Amino acid sequence: MTVTEFVISTIVKILVVLGLFSALAGFGTYLERKILAFMQRRLGPMHVGPYGLLQVLADGIKLFSKEDIVPQNSVRPIFMIAPIIGAATAFIALAAVPLLPEFEIFGVTVHPIISDVNVGVLFVLGVMASGLYAPLLAGMASSNKWGLLGAARTVIQLLSYEVVTGLSIMAPLMMVGSLSLIDINNYQSGGFGDWIVWSQPVAFVLFLIAGFAETNRTPFDLLEHEAEIVSGYATEYSGMRWGMFFIGEYTNMITLAFLASLIFLGGFNDWGFIPGALAIILKVSFLFFFFLWTRAAWPHVRPDQLMWLCWKVLLPLAVVNVVITGLVLMI
Repeated sequence: MTVTEFVISTIVKILVVLGLFSALAGFGTYLERKILAFMQRRLGPMHVGPYGLLQVLADGIKLFSKEDIVPQNSVRPIFMIAPIIGAATAFIALAAVPLLPEFEIFGVTVHPIISDVNVGVLFVLGVMASGLYAPLLAGMASSNKWGLLGAARTVIQLLSYEVVTGLSIMAPLMMVGSLSLIDINNYQSGGFGDWIVWSQPVAFVLFLIAGFAETNRTPFDLLEHEAEIVSGYATEYSGMRWGMFFIGEYTNMITLAFLASLIFLGGFNDWGFIPGALAIILKVSFLFFFFLWTRAAWPHVRPDQLMWLCWKVLLPLAVVNVVITGLVLMI
């Protein structure tokens, strides 16, 4: 491939990822409302379009057309940039995620990954972690004590569960011996029995629990707590700046579902008679549904319960799992 072809193909992939996942993030809000309504015996969106399908479009128009309010005493540049950081880091993290197996179109082989870096896991988790600057800067720049308290709570939660996330995937990485997501996927190419989840069930559970906390999902949705009168770090935000925080949140949720599928559930390898591309879409869809199902079934936890679970239960379990995995590999 020439340099020109490489640049063009990379730009096309970036545009596809931006367009596709922005749309999925918006449609995810519709799915969440419909699934929650089904589980709680309500109707959900029904009035805009057939079955409420145009509700996403109506929500988008509302967000774009609402007044963009900037508080008088806020630090204006930081206040305006913070939501962009949240959305941008979520999309940048997707750059090293192989979304599908390679395929041919019009005789050209397409690799559905923007950049195949050999430290893909490290890159994705690092970029996702840097997204905590968005709520931190938003709360600090808002000139609002509720926003500042929400930002402090956000940083404590995200930093704490970052430790659990890193330790939970350390054991699978020790088994594979690579930080490349493609190498991890190929390690499980032997079929259903080779999925890493069978040899690392504790790591899988820890990764999912930490993922709930890092993506601000129930029961760990204390960053922007919907049950409170104020809205944490996002108290002073309106319109599309408020919406960008949630585009980033839903994109992170999809990225986490891809990571769990690639690291633990066989990735995009063929699953029996199911081709690899369809297999990973099914796995990601189920994990996305699992996020929504949990929201409908579990209550919120208190901040002290959240920290107790992280430092006294999950972290010791993660460390023990890494130690046991190391001993088994040495033997």
